[in-house]
This record gives sequence, C-alpha cells and structure tokens, in this order.
Amino acid sequence: MSENIENKEKSEIERIVDLDRMGRSGTALDIVASETECAALAKRFGFLGLSGFGARATVDVQIGGQVVVEGRLRGKIVQACVLSLEPVTQILDDTFRIVFKKDLAEEFDPESGEAVLNAQADAPEPLIGNMLDVGEIVAEQLALMADPYPRRAGVKLEDVLPKPKGGPRRAPAGQPRHPFAGLAALRDKPRRGR
Repeated sequence: MSENIENKEKSEIERIVDLDRMGRSGTALDIVASETECAALAKRFGFLGLSGFGARATVDVQIGGQVVVEGRLRGKIVQACVLSLEPVTQILDDTFRIVFKKDLAEEFDPESGEAVLNAQADAPEPLIGNMLDVGEIVAEQLALMADPYPRRAGVKLEDVLPKPKGGPRRAPAGQPRHPFAGLAALRDKPRRGR
C-alpha cells in the first residue's frame, strides 16, 4: 500500500503533502470530498452511493524517518445487499492510523513475485520519495471500513433462494427421513444397457 505518487494514477480525492516542506509540528488536513469526488469513489469501490465523505487527518514525521498518518473518517455509504440487492446504508465514523517509513524495501515472495505483507498491526509501509497522497490514504481506508458483505436487516438466504416446485419432499407420516434416501433410490434403480 505504498503511497508513492510518482508511479500512480491520480487519485479521485488527491491531497498531496510534501514531506520535505512540512514543519516540525507536522500538518493537519481537513479533507471534504466534493460531489464529483464522492461519485468517482463510489464508482471505484462499487458503491451505489457515497455522501458526506470526509476526514480530518494529521501527518507527522517522527525521529527515525517514520511518517505517521492518523485521522477520523466520516461519511455515508450505500451498497447493494448481498442477498436481495436492495440498498443498504452504512454510516462511517471511525479512526485510522498508518505508519510509513522512507527507504523501507518491500519484501517479495521469491516464488510468486508478489509483495509479502507484514502481519504486525503497526508495521510500517514503504514510502518512496517525499510526496504523500493523503487523499488516497483516506480513500483506501474508506474501502477497508466498508462492510464487505452488506446485508439488509431481516433478509435471510431462504427469502431469496428459488422455491422447489411441487413443495418440499417429505418422508411418509411416522417415518423419519434418512439423509441418504435419495442415494438409496438411485442404487436400487435398474440400469439400462446391461
């Protein structure tokens, strides 16, 4: 999740901070997404809608070269229910903290060539250069905070599955249904061509 802007496409909500020009006390940003930026982010992440999206973030350079980005993200996401496809609203109001470190080389799996993720909660992310796109960091946090399986209240899987024709099959009265009864019927069925 390196926020190197040199080799990236422009973010939908780009807010660039030059780390070399930042004062010792760091910097604070109030990010308020416009309607156009909200629509672009909603399209990017597959939301039905996004409104009131914004964040208050601080960027601090610490001794040892670590850059800490902290903030609070707020907004309202509308997504499609995974079962019924009806709109489901999620109100966001959550904090985030990301640590970056300059000149931290990404580790790659020798077999697959893919980047290896560090499982430690506060492990630093690599940072190349002196420019940080805080808007993209906020956009990525939006994607992480969104419910991956939005579900409308009260909707059950049985409500959306097709109903069997002719009603459910039941065992004759007084006789328990054996779980392999269908297989037994196939076993006893005469075969053609023998």
